[in-house]
Amino acid sequence: MGHAQTASSAGSAESSATAPDKKIVIKVGNEQVTQQDFEAGIGNFEAENEEGAQKEKRKLGDDFASVLMLSQQAVAEHLDATPEVKRQLVLQRLQILSNAEFDKLMAQAKPSQEETGKYYSAHASDYDQVLVRRLFLWKRHDAQTGPGLSSQEARARANAILKASAAGNGADKLAEPFKTSKDGLLDVEPSVFPRGELPPQMEKVAFALKPGEWGEAEDTPDRITLLQLVKRDQRDLQTVSSLIEQRLQAQNMQVAIDKLKKNAGIWLDGEYFGTEAPAPGAEMRGPSPPPQVQKSAKSKQEKSNAEDQKN
Repeated sequence: MGHAQTASSAGSAESSATAPDKKIVIKVGNEQVTQQDFEAGIGNFEAENEEGAQKEKRKLGDDFASVLMLSQQAVAEHLDATPEVKRQLVLQRLQILSNAEFDKLMAQAKPSQEETGKYYSAHASDYDQVLVRRLFLWKRHDAQTGPGLSSQEARARANAILKASAAGNGADKLAEPFKTSKDGLLDVEPSVFPRGELPPQMEKVAFALKPGEWGEAEDTPDRITLLQLVKRDQRDLQTVSSLIEQRLQAQNMQVAIDKLKKNAGIWLDGEYFGTEAPAPGAEMRGPSPPPQVQKSAKSKQEKSNAEDQKN
């Protein structure tokens, strides 16, 4: 008895040790699916003892087997020879090959650390940032009632702060009451704005100020906005390296795509497609469609749910 148990345990251990590309996990008719092919088609799984995880894996296995079964039946019925299915198979092959080449080019377009460092050095000012405090002076539209200041009062208060700032004293005290006032709003804490995140006019004013200085950023029918520069500094390379890598990778990718297009001799009928160029910043490729197995499994589940509701 003990010998039989030992032999059984050894066989089980041998089975669990089978390489994923050799271990058969699904059989449908004469077709077999290895663990490696299943996980490549559905997703990677980790062996877990939790019941929920096991149920999810079982459901995916059932779905995969169902898709395989239906595809075999379609071939047996020669549906793969129908014009519509043939067209879909051709388009799917084109998409798969296109995605594969795109991914290869993206990997080749990734810049090196040296390229990233050189770009940062050449464009260091692009990564400046300011720590600013904003003061909004609300203007009321009703001259008599309501929160806010009249246009003349708002103008006078703004001028007083700007004048005190230019003289080098008193501006902060004049702005302080707006922390708790219905007539305006003063940032309790200053905010950090990297270059490019503020509206153009505000950015122009903010980056032109000296530390501690107040400046006027806008005067609209609703408010006057003042900015005070608390500090100006620069994001370091470590902080922005991923942003630079993405920018350089996109640039390198565009060069590669343009070169391929030129060498491929692409031509489009202007009468049919029109001659308007693509909008700047348009995506070169949209997100890949979901794997066919998942789409089929989802459709199968939705159909099953609909039938259950009818019953």
